[in-house]
Amino acid sequence: MNGRLLLGVDIGGTKCAVILGLSHVGGIEIKDKVSFPTTGVDSTIADIETSIEDVLKRNMLNSRDVSAIGISCGGPLDSTAGIVMSPPNLPGWDNIPIVRILSERFGIPAALHNDANASALAEWTFGAGKGTKNMVFLTFGTGLGAGLIIDGKLYTGTNDNAGELGHIRLNQFGPVGYGKSGSFEGFCSGSGIRQLAQSLVRERSQMGLKVPWCPDGSVDKITAKSVAEAAMGGDPLALEIYRVSSWHLGFGLSIIVDVLNPELIVIGSIYSRNESLMKPIMEEVLAKEALPLANKVCRVLPSALGESIGDYAALSVAANIKV
Repeated sequence: MNGRLLLGVDIGGTKCAVILGLSHVGGIEIKDKVSFPTTGVDSTIADIETSIEDVLKRNMLNSRDVSAIGISCGGPLDSTAGIVMSPPNLPGWDNIPIVRILSERFGIPAALHNDANASALAEWTFGAGKGTKNMVFLTFGTGLGAGLIIDGKLYTGTNDNAGELGHIRLNQFGPVGYGKSGSFEGFCSGSGIRQLAQSLVRERSQMGLKVPWCPDGSVDKITAKSVAEAAMGGDPLALEIYRVSSWHLGFGLSIIVDVLNPELIVIGSIYSRNESLMKPIMEEVLAKEALPLANKVCRVLPSALGESIGDYAALSVAANIKV
């Protein structure tokens, strides 16, 4: 078999996955995958180990056939030591040495990165950022995480806290993200878009006005998806919500462009699905706010890996292990 066989382990708050991939000169091919619910710490680790064994057996492989294991997990974590350190979406995962556990169990080199950094590696190694030297990846999902590729390598900072761009305050007031009102994440995430929509729908309901996509005025039922669908359908209020988010996206990107001077910014999830709604306003603000020479050399693209980025993220951590 030509190429390197890699295993990816994607650890999420509600579900996990083990992925087998074949890396070659042209990219990577996902050969197999098994998913299962995230439960307690010990039971989830046992399920990860069992799933790795099952994937290897099903593909008539053994540990010696696999070059590396890559692990993607929400932070905080210590990527150097390979330890998961109490992520809010993983109760009980307190200082779990997941790299040592899996590498010793299977005799395969392993590495760990947080999901945003792993996704940045994925887009840089296999996706829209392939061939770039300086790239920024923004998750733009439920929250706003980021990963930085600087001078041809992942930059994680002094203690794995580089790239927390969602914490930047863009406005004194606004939706809350990262525990901060008016933050980049507050304006540019599924949670933030939902908060914006709830506030504006509540205003109209108190004035006796009906909102077609929230006819009973129940703001708890609003989702970022329902707002996007209404905006795509031309609803004025939904379009205004996306205008606000898009304006702040452009403003936030201008800070990134001015500070890091990247050649590419890749944005996932909500932006990828709604680029036609967001791109014109984002580009207008970016052109106005960013340094012209820096903005001139920076492209902004949607994720090329789409909804499969979690699989590629874990595999990309493995692909970037030097063995």
